Amino acid sequence: QGKTTASGQPYNEDAMTCAHRSLPLGSLLRVTNLRNHKSVVVRVNDRGPVPNDRIIDLSRAAADTLGFAQRGVAPVKVELLATPTEVAQLDQPDSIAASR
Repeated sequence: QGKTTASGQPYNEDAMTCAHRSLPLGSLLRVTNLRNHKSVVVRVNDRGPVPNDRIIDLSRAAADTLGFAQRGVAPVKVELLATPTEVAQLDQPDSIAASR
């Protein structure tokens, strides 16, 4: 908690964030727990996970939302929803109005 992430933001275990090795920082992902089919949208704000056999490392809040019994490993599906460029365009009111 509070340590600086690869994005420069302090880590917040209560935020919906994750660490991923290769997806651009700022990307939005949908992560689905394959055991109970719960899903959550998280923002990539760090690099990792450290163990090579894992594909993503979730914040405590994201893991809790997905119903992980403990902090641990679970089978998940990861879908890219938006790249940082696409997210930035969503933040522009003119681009939303122009697309309607």
